[in-house]
Amino acid sequence: MQMQMQIIMLLLTAFLLISSSSAGGLSPDYYSHSCPGAESIVAQTVSSKQKANPTTAAGTLRLFFHDCFVTGCDASILISHGSSSSERSSDINLSLPGDAFDLVVRAKAALELRCPAQVSCADILTLATRDLVSILGGPFYPVLLGRKDSLFSRASDADSFLPRTNMSASQLIRLFRTRGFSLQEMVALAGAHTVGFSHCKEFASRIYNYENKGWGAVDPRLDMRFAKALQRACANYLKDPTLSTFNDVMTPGRFDNVYYQNLRRGLGLLASDSVLMADRRTRPFVLRYASNQTLFFEDFAKVMQKLSLYGVKTGREGEVRRRCDSFNVGSKPFTLFVLFSFWSLSLFELYYFLEDSNKNITIYLQDLGGSQDQNLKKKGTHKQLLLDCLDIKHQPRAKEKRGQREQRRLLKFFL
Repeated sequence: MQMQMQIIMLLLTAFLLISSSSAGGLSPDYYSHSCPGAESIVAQTVSSKQKANPTTAAGTLRLFFHDCFVTGCDASILISHGSSSSERSSDINLSLPGDAFDLVVRAKAALELRCPAQVSCADILTLATRDLVSILGGPFYPVLLGRKDSLFSRASDADSFLPRTNMSASQLIRLFRTRGFSLQEMVALAGAHTVGFSHCKEFASRIYNYENKGWGAVDPRLDMRFAKALQRACANYLKDPTLSTFNDVMTPGRFDNVYYQNLRRGLGLLASDSVLMADRRTRPFVLRYASNQTLFFEDFAKVMQKLSLYGVKTGREGEVRRRCDSFNVGSKPFTLFVLFSFWSLSLFELYYFLEDSNKNITIYLQDLGGSQDQNLKKKGTHKQLLLDCLDIKHQPRAKEKRGQREQRRLLKFFL
């Protein structure tokens, strides 16, 4: 088994090197000079976040797919500030978990402190997804780096190109083909449903009043005991839309091939899962992966590499965002942007502007949504910690001012 995985890794690395020649300036060691250790910084952030919130991995994997499958792997899904019509605001993306977005923000914060304005949010999401798949027991695969972040994000794109849970096999096949993915690659990507969960509303039509045959009627492709259990678990889903259940009820926290075994047993949660077993075109791949996890891992790693290269932006096609949820606007030669994350505090937005005339540095700490007052009182050394990280000398005359509602703290430090 170990020898097989080593051979697979060698093949994947060779494939990656060959692909780099046509990937528009991407390379495995893109940050070797501009930000040495970038992958390690992301890996450390990923490990810490996953330990604190075990659902992060599945959420990030889903976020990655929802980003790449629309207009390419360009972090367009992360845009939220200043836009009411971004991909993130699309109905299909409203259920994307906050932990996945938070992970990218935290990794970006750590990277900006080490090497400002070098590592793109698109690359962060790509690396984080790869690392989290591995943490859950899935394959570790090399990735090319050097993506730029998109300059646009439209909700209409997400509405048009993301698959729906009630799609037929033919609809899914047609959609994936428009993105250049084969039948086998589509089924391999579906294996990502071996982790994570789905809200009851996504499969309610399968367990209640199926095809208008009565409230107790269920989709005959479901195992009856499984269907009854789902009915009990989702009984109040109309009153509580947050109700959900695991995609893989057998091994929900482990990345493996049990998802495909579940499809054979009638334990596929979503209609779009069950059709893969029901349709004669996709069934052979389901059966193949159900009986051979090594093959599934190999094919999944290959298609994830292919997906990670879909629609990437390089050079002037994009930018390296200073913050992942908004486009760069009004950049100036003497303006620097830093995101800073405290270990046990909520994230803050930090802006500091260098004025050439008097070398003033003004630091704005804007609360991102959590109550910080109590935490700031407990962390008496947070100011010095921040200054140490930014290489600014602490002055005892530093004053705290009360600003507008959206700014909880406004600190001015004079050099």
